Amino acid sequence: MRIVFRWQDNQTEHPYALRGIKRMVLDSGLPYEPSKFVSSLPRLAYGPALAKGQRAEREYLDIYLLENRDEKDVRQALMQTAPKGFEIVQLTRVPYPLPSVQNLAAAARYRVKGDFSPFVSSGRKLETWNEKRDFIVTLRDTDNTVRERNITQGLVKSCVCAPDEIELLLAPISGQWVNPQWFIAAWAGLEVPLQDENFAVAGLVFIRQELCWRDSQGEFHPI
Repeated sequence: MRIVFRWQDNQTEHPYALRGIKRMVLDSGLPYEPSKFVSSLPRLAYGPALAKGQRAEREYLDIYLLENRDEKDVRQALMQTAPKGFEIVQLTRVPYPLPSVQNLAAAARYRVKGDFSPFVSSGRKLETWNEKRDFIVTLRDTDNTVRERNITQGLVKSCVCAPDEIELLLAPISGQWVNPQWFIAAWAGLEVPLQDENFAVAGLVFIRQELCWRDSQGEFHPI
């Protein structure tokens, strides 16, 4: 079963969020397939993890079951033992041979909202976003070594939706996901501390809206 869910209270940053999900499946009474690594735990597959400081409108989880179960029954069994704040958005049956959500995800859609005015003084109005062709982020290591990285390839498409909002569709580069904060930093001329997992752009909120898969024609579709 593929479960699209969300946390009502932004619990994705809570250290016990994943533990609560495992406990939910364990206590649900569903006939789950054991994990290949720890037989006492259920076999689960998660969508790509959020970076710190990000929020998500939709999270993804695959649960491997040993028996065919009705979607309604699965939903009811999970919600009886679900951790606080856990809400199922969508639940669908997925044939076993198909890729897990972890392997299927080929892009992520983000919404960036907030105050872009601090960048105006340096000539970077949000309306000029579409004029930028190359995104080069400046990275500073702990030994103060500075280098540049071209992340242009990771930006599939973008849209300036409002004076305080931009939408980004981002794809991994050589198998590695690039934080949306880096694209804003590249546009705004900000330096990114390479080892700082908590890097944020003051005044902006980064929200992952959904994950997407890619068809044989190269088009992206919501998972």
